Amino acid sequence: MERFTISLDGSLATEFDKLIRERGYQNRSEAVRDMLRGQLSTLHKTKYRSPYCVANLSYVYNHHERDLAERLTVIQHQHHDLVVVSTHVHLDHENCLESLMLRGSTQAVQKLSDAVTAERGVRHGQINLIPVEKDAVHRHTHSHPKI
Repeated sequence: MERFTISLDGSLATEFDKLIRERGYQNRSEAVRDMLRGQLSTLHKTKYRSPYCVANLSYVYNHHERDLAERLTVIQHQHHDLVVVSTHVHLDHENCLESLMLRGSTQAVQKLSDAVTAERGVRHGQINLIPVEKDAVHRHTHSHPKI
């Protein structure tokens, strides 16, 4: 068995411990292992069930986090072929919600989702990935305007 250490802020640790008690886990390690197995199982089923998908990636972030909004925009531009639309909502003085509608190969969409949610300062990221048949994903050639 391998060991690794994670750091949690106090309020997250308190909420996690509450979840552990409610679900009957004996300790934090059991809970983390179970959550990891669940996430990996979901990813495996989704990734291999269909090579193409449509998806909604939603996440909350603090726009005061240094350069975070710009980093997120750069990621979206790097994946412009997957991003159909981006919606930005101001939740309060510090937090924003963004929702990206995505379309493309399941592997590429998942990779984009992982890149966005792994950015320091992004919280509560969640992807809803819907497998589709290849014929349902319309591909066409297009050009990019020179500005």
